[in-house]
Amino acid sequence: MSSISIIGTGNMARTIGARAIAGGNTVEVMGRDQSKAADLAKALGDGATTGEWGTTPAGDIVIMALLYNGVVPAVAQYADALAGKVIVDISNPFNSTFDGLAHREETSIALEVAKAAAAGASVVKAFNTVFRHVLAKGRPDVFLAGDNARAKARVEAFIVSLGMRPLDVGGLRMAHWLEGAGVVTVGLANHGVGNLDFALSITELPARTND
Repeated sequence: MSSISIIGTGNMARTIGARAIAGGNTVEVMGRDQSKAADLAKALGDGATTGEWGTTPAGDIVIMALLYNGVVPAVAQYADALAGKVIVDISNPFNSTFDGLAHREETSIALEVAKAAAAGASVVKAFNTVFRHVLAKGRPDVFLAGDNARAKARVEAFIVSLGMRPLDVGGLRMAHWLEGAGVVTVGLANHGVGNLDFALSITELPARTND
């Protein structure tokens, strides 16, 4: 069981919160609008609590369930309140036409979070390649990236508690490419697949044998 704080009150906060509760984790909801946070915690049930925006989160894992342009400012505002926490960035910084990234250099929201985060905090990128309704109802693979092995292990354990398979893609620099994979999922939804009822996954092939 993990102790989770979710910063944000939107659809992804609701979906991850519901899966987290179902997986036996404790959940705290924090939002700028305290009434929305309280309403979400009540809807999640099973002991979900509400924290005050900007104060130290109760959870060891803090999920930033905000639009991409609000993630870094929120981390900066929380400042030392996030010291020692595992910060999970789930955002997708899409451009206005959803066929590229909003940032034009080889960075990522997760890397920028790491720059803004308090000393001792660890940043993990995860969940951004999964559509919300697939996350709500399915058991997709969840790709993650981060530089701290212990922090990634804790996020992996949380993902397993949701009934999903975590797949480590490497260090936090790989978050840029996970954000690119988010763009790919939208392209597939609009073209090759034609709907949102899918998730990127890994199929392991049988090992080759020498003839």
